[in-house]
Amino acid sequence: MALESWLLKVKTAVSNGIVTVRTTAAKESKKANVGVLAFEIAGLMSKLLLLWQALSDKSVLWIRHEAIALEGVRKIVSNDESFLLALACAEISESLRHVANSVGRIGKRCEDSALRSFDRFFEEFADFGKDAQCWVLTRKDMDSKVVKKMNRYVATAARLHKEINEMGDTEQSLTKLLGSTDLESPIRVKKISDLQQKLFWQRQEVKQLKEKSLWNQSFDPVVLLLARSVFTVLARLKLVFGIGHGHENPVTLPRSLSATVYPSENSTPSSKFVSGPLITKNAELPDLSDGFFNSNTKLLKPPTTTLGSAAVAQHYANLIIVIEKMIRSPHLIGMDARDDLYGMLPASLRASLRTRLRGVGPCASDPALAAEWREALARILDWLAPLAHNMIKWQSERSFEQQSVVRRSTTVLLLQTLFFANQAKAEAAVTELLVGLNYIWRFEREMNAKALIACTEFNGLLNTQS
Repeated sequence: MALESWLLKVKTAVSNGIVTVRTTAAKESKKANVGVLAFEIAGLMSKLLLLWQALSDKSVLWIRHEAIALEGVRKIVSNDESFLLALACAEISESLRHVANSVGRIGKRCEDSALRSFDRFFEEFADFGKDAQCWVLTRKDMDSKVVKKMNRYVATAARLHKEINEMGDTEQSLTKLLGSTDLESPIRVKKISDLQQKLFWQRQEVKQLKEKSLWNQSFDPVVLLLARSVFTVLARLKLVFGIGHGHENPVTLPRSLSATVYPSENSTPSSKFVSGPLITKNAELPDLSDGFFNSNTKLLKPPTTTLGSAAVAQHYANLIIVIEKMIRSPHLIGMDARDDLYGMLPASLRASLRTRLRGVGPCASDPALAAEWREALARILDWLAPLAHNMIKWQSERSFEQQSVVRRSTTVLLLQTLFFANQAKAEAAVTELLVGLNYIWRFEREMNAKALIACTEFNGLLNTQS
């Protein structure tokens, strides 16, 4: 009975402890403190840090000389450097817009009227370069103060998130153990004692992390930090891509690097990098009266001739990767795998493939022709496969962002994927891969069949002689 009484007290204490923690959290959320929004804000800070990094000197040079220079991009996306740079600018702008929308929503909780009006001030700065609150920081201040502070907040938030999850697991395990019927088990009593001790220290750790993290910060200083960062990132974006240099307190950029985003001295005027031609160099510019972000959002809408517009970019990426694997090992392709591949083909590709295979003879025994096909397929995959892999990587990076407080560094731009790829050109390339794969597959089967026949005949000859 004494043991049962003790267990009942422990169970009550744990339950009361859980209730106390939840009650305390509820009270904190009613205060003017960040509370549980700390994790969302840490995610925004992490995203801002990545956007700032994406506009560093090194990243800008990478965009200018590597990202838009991919062979596959030039072949089936666009060969217009101004347009490709405009896409890069638009994608970064769109990411920043999403962050700014969240900052504006959180800013409504602030006491400072300027922070509550963040949306209006940000729109004025984006469209007209007006920084009435002087929120744009110098590049030196951003790097030396803000970046370091936000990195600390993000790291602490990640630790707090982990500790809270682990504490929840411990509470669940302890509650489950207390609810079991084996009251007299010494092992059970020892486990309860250990879990209770573990829970105590976890609560202490969570309490200390809340004190050091965004959790116990009031909204005004946190949103001000976010507002200044958002404005500074946008200022940097405008300067890097040559969009309106009329705002106050501009972020400094080395003069030599400022020119790296332009194809030449005679390139399109700076405003056209936001609203450049959607298809050809001679296309009319979109109406800039829609504002800075709306113009960029429109630019990210894929033309009707692209895989992105047809909503099949992801499917084609998977298809190309499957074909790539089969081309590497054609001798391992069975009839089921061949049928599965054919089942993946959209109707347009099936029709194109039937047309290309029409008139092809049943025999595939020419080693020279097989070698030519292997070389041709290798050349196509050299430029097409990277776009397919980039498509999968781009999607996985965005999915990771939705699931984690700490954002992973973005290494792929949308323009480097199949999203803006011309559908007709992409399908023509995939059709060639399929035709070549078909010949190599048949060639491998015929060579294997001949080798098997020769081997059988040789064994028969040996048996006859013996």
